[in-house]
Amino acid sequence: MLKKILSVSGKSGLFKMVSQGKNMLIAESLIDQKRIPVYPRDKVISLSDISIYTDEEEVPLSQILSVIKEKENGKPIDFSPAIKPDELKSYFTEILPNFDRDRVYPSDIKKIMIWYNLLINTGIVDFEKKEEGEETGKTEEKEPNKDE
Repeated sequence: MLKKILSVSGKSGLFKMVSQGKNMLIAESLIDQKRIPVYPRDKVISLSDISIYTDEEEVPLSQILSVIKEKENGKPIDFSPAIKPDELKSYFTEILPNFDRDRVYPSDIKKIMIWYNLLINTGIVDFEKKEEGEETGKTEEKEPNKDE
C-alpha cells in the first residue's frame, strides 16, 4: 500500500503517485489533493523503501506504522508540535525498543508520527498490504506494446 505514497524533498506532507509521464511523475497531495509535477531532479522516496535502523537490522516503515496503529487502536497519535526530543524517544521506545539511538534522530521520529497521522486521517490504514492488481495491470498494458 505504501509503494505509491511518496515523500518529496522540499514539499511538506505526503503525496500519492497519480500517473507517470516521460520525464516526470504527477503526484497528489494527501493534505489538500492538489496535483504537482515531480521531476527527476526532485528527491523522491516511496514510503515502502524507508527502513528504520535498529541494533540488529533495519525494520521497514510499514511494520513500524502497523505497530503504531495497534498501539493507538487505529486512531491518530495525540501529540503537541512542540514535543520534546526525550518524549519522542520515549514514545518510539514503546514502538521499537531496540531502535538505534545514534542514527534515528528525534526529527525522524516526529516525521514518522506526522506521516502516520496523515495516513490515518486520509483513510490509508493497511500499511503492509501490497497492491498486486495495479502493478500487474501496468505490466499487462506494456507487454502488448512491446510485442507489436
